[in-house]
Amino acid sequence: MRFYQLRGKAGLRERTGLRSTGLSHSPVALDVLPNGLRVLTESMKEVRSVSIGVWLTRGSRHETAEQSGVAHFVEHMLFKGTATRSAEDIAQAIDSIGGQLDAFTAKEYASYYIKVLDEHLPLAVDVLADIVRNPAFAPDDVEREQKVVVEEIKMVEDTPDDLVHELFTQGFWGAHPLGRPILGTRDTVESFTSGLLRRYFESTYTPHNLIVSAVGNLERQQLLDLVVDKFGSMHAAVGARDEQRPQVVPAVQIRRKELEQSHICLGTDSYPQDHTDRHAIYVLNTLLGGSMSSRLFQNIREKRGLAYAVFSGVSAYRDAGAFTVYAGCSDEAVGQVVDLVVDELKTVKQTPVPPAELRRAKDHLKGSLMLGLESTASRMSHIARQEIYFDRQFSLDETLEAIEAVTPDDVRRVAADLFAGNSLSATVLGNVNGLKLPRERLDLQ
Repeated sequence: MRFYQLRGKAGLRERTGLRSTGLSHSPVALDVLPNGLRVLTESMKEVRSVSIGVWLTRGSRHETAEQSGVAHFVEHMLFKGTATRSAEDIAQAIDSIGGQLDAFTAKEYASYYIKVLDEHLPLAVDVLADIVRNPAFAPDDVEREQKVVVEEIKMVEDTPDDLVHELFTQGFWGAHPLGRPILGTRDTVESFTSGLLRRYFESTYTPHNLIVSAVGNLERQQLLDLVVDKFGSMHAAVGARDEQRPQVVPAVQIRRKELEQSHICLGTDSYPQDHTDRHAIYVLNTLLGGSMSSRLFQNIREKRGLAYAVFSGVSAYRDAGAFTVYAGCSDEAVGQVVDLVVDELKTVKQTPVPPAELRRAKDHLKGSLMLGLESTASRMSHIARQEIYFDRQFSLDETLEAIEAVTPDDVRRVAADLFAGNSLSATVLGNVNGLKLPRERLDLQ
């Protein structure tokens, strides 16, 4: 008997989240290795692929100001070679089987993931384990990658729709770590050394901070065998988690930059990931700016032709959130676009949403969710994020029922809560000489 099958002793703990969607998926199962590493599996027998990811439950918000960007930089370095594989070896190992290997770093987590044919699952686990357990951090590689990341930082500066969101985020969250750029700054990135990166890695990439998530044509027991073989020997260290809740102070930022159009980002404080009204704000976001039939898209782009791109979005973290609206328009139209957005935010909290519009928003939201979960990669990410933020799995039916339960009163109540008085922050980027956005112009009363 395998040691990790011994429930309640030295082996794995197990938890399953049952589904009732009628789809040919097994329950999402959670197994916990003795060292604390969690393993999520979901079998999809109708496909021939497997997507597997190693998720780190730490991100840029857990860095010090002096080490801003270190989480993202370590992500880069994990692809630069291990004790037994060069960067070229890693790339060739995946390319030779037609697999897809990628990674990203976010505010509260990072992910390394591979999609392969089911027959190549052992190699995928072996490569993932190698890069997240045995990075070389060679000084020459660090020096080369510093140049690459500095160019990545410059690229944001040259991409105005990205830059305006970055500027908004920094102003919105202020000195809190959520306000710092995930990439760091040129000064912090150029200060990184091989020793500093290894110390960060060893204190952060520990079993209690790691989740292995796998979805596709797989056998749960086979996957567990592979994970235990590659990750079971990791030392069970638990690091401190310092997460101070941010305080938002509404602010107006106007940055002049020679561009062909101006870029606007407006936003208010919102709810954290596990808030009881999270489904109501998803519906609110959809009907305001989350689709082509949304109010902002129709009123600003379609009816007036003031912007090519206009949309809203919700960013939710463990203890905070933000609701934002973005638009790109001519310099001369900035004031009019801001006024129209303010009017829409006022209207949605003052007037009940018509039943037909609410129906469209719910159906759009549910359709997008279900279509997005058809691939093994998206399902792998979905179950990992649910584990990170909820410590449980919500079935698709539960989520669809929660969306369906949202009423016009819920939408209006949430809008009144978020779009209150002097809560709106604004950032404008462009060739906007003399633009003024006094606080009273942004008042949502």
